[in-house]
Amino acid sequence: MKYSTASEIDKQHTGIPGFDLIAYGGLPKGRTTLLVGTAGSAKTVFSLQFLASGIMEYNQSAVFVTFEEMVEDIRHNVAGFGWTIKEWEAEGRWAFVDAAPRPLDDGEILGAFDLGALLARVENAVRRTGAKRVVLDSLGAIFTRLGDGTTLRNELLRISAALKTMGVTTVMTAERETEDGPLTRYGIEEFVADNVIILRNVKDNERRRRTCEILKFRGAYHQKGEFPFAILPGTGIQVIPLSAIELRQSSSDLRIPSGSTDLDEMCGGGFFRDSIVLVSGATGTGKTLMSTHFLNGGLKAGERCLLLAYEESRQQLFRNAQGWGVDFESAEKSGQLRVCCDYPEVASIEDHLINIKQIISDFKPDRLAIDSLSAIERISSERGFREFVIGLTSFIKHGEVAALFTSNTPTLMGGSSVTETHISSITDSIILLRYVELFGEISRGVMVLKMRGSHHDKEIREFNIDGDGMHIGRPFRNITGILAGRPQHFQASETERIEGLFIEPK
Repeated sequence: MKYSTASEIDKQHTGIPGFDLIAYGGLPKGRTTLLVGTAGSAKTVFSLQFLASGIMEYNQSAVFVTFEEMVEDIRHNVAGFGWTIKEWEAEGRWAFVDAAPRPLDDGEILGAFDLGALLARVENAVRRTGAKRVVLDSLGAIFTRLGDGTTLRNELLRISAALKTMGVTTVMTAERETEDGPLTRYGIEEFVADNVIILRNVKDNERRRRTCEILKFRGAYHQKGEFPFAILPGTGIQVIPLSAIELRQSSSDLRIPSGSTDLDEMCGGGFFRDSIVLVSGATGTGKTLMSTHFLNGGLKAGERCLLLAYEESRQQLFRNAQGWGVDFESAEKSGQLRVCCDYPEVASIEDHLINIKQIISDFKPDRLAIDSLSAIERISSERGFREFVIGLTSFIKHGEVAALFTSNTPTLMGGSSVTETHISSITDSIILLRYVELFGEISRGVMVLKMRGSHHDKEIREFNIDGDGMHIGRPFRNITGILAGRPQHFQASETERIEGLFIEPK
């Protein structure tokens, strides 16, 4: 929810995907923003992307003032993002002000640091290019050449005032020594700048997790809290604005087949067109089979289907589907089906979320199956995984894509999983698959635990798998504790035997 007033200052769009949503439009226009973070938190990438997006999307020229890195190194480092700085320089839309120290050059750093001369060079570059965006990277390099705290504060105020006079929107970067320590190295910068943004690169379960936080915007509203972001090749930074998600997705009464007539009957006529279904069970209970039937039901209806697999290879999936009478290979060749297989460990959970959203946007499926969420869960913290699930389900629902997710339970006999805890309130339907020990034999059971907006079968039914796929049989009548993973037989009464409520041993 955004609060706005008529007197709120104008915003300058950054062009960084996701960031302008949490900033309610971008950085306050004509003001200075301090960007702080430890080494590796992506301060330089953020600031360069701010300038590059200004040129590519808003036709606004840029000036980059470097106090540490060599200009040629910067040009080389951003080549992977597709930002053609050399071309922009030749066109007069990008200018470097090189203030990086060169100890090997005689006379280059002799004497006191001349801030007045620096500002004159910046002003000349702004006037020459007509720049609207300026970056100073980084303030720490300036401060090492100045003096005491009073001088630092006065000179920083001088820089900010001069840039405001030029009418440019400025980003200044500053290093932070630790993630949980003082905000900046000198403790002065954050009090002088109009706005402060914190970038973090925190170690989380043996992996690094990047987040950004808008600490303050003077005279402007913004989202509160930390937001995960990823750095993608060819794109740059992409922020995942979870708090900007709105409950405005439409709802459909249209039913679609699950791929199994028996399961459709248990669900009251099939799944809803825009529903998200969670299938939970131990390994071998038939989760992948159920997702195969789900996709096959879409293929038979002429729908476009997408399978994202994180535990089995394409060849395994195709072989298993063929064994159940489903031809995934032909469906993929025809363009009706797309299968993407990857190990979760190849990328961060934020990268996976952005990649999944991109695949969905490109392929535009009617049905989506993810096998399995538990595999993705193991590469993230509980908080990161929940954010992943919220972001993914919201995106899917806004696209009105029918989705089926699978989840592994921690024990062979069932029991709740961490994945279920995070996603159970978000999904529309939950189907549980369980092993059941029945008179010395292992059987499978299936139950529709939840189906939002519809009646459904409340019974736990036998679930068999053969060469034709899945078959749902009669309900278990003489066993309790199946869902808890502790099935127990009870003695049937004579009345129950007569009424047929007791399943005789085979």
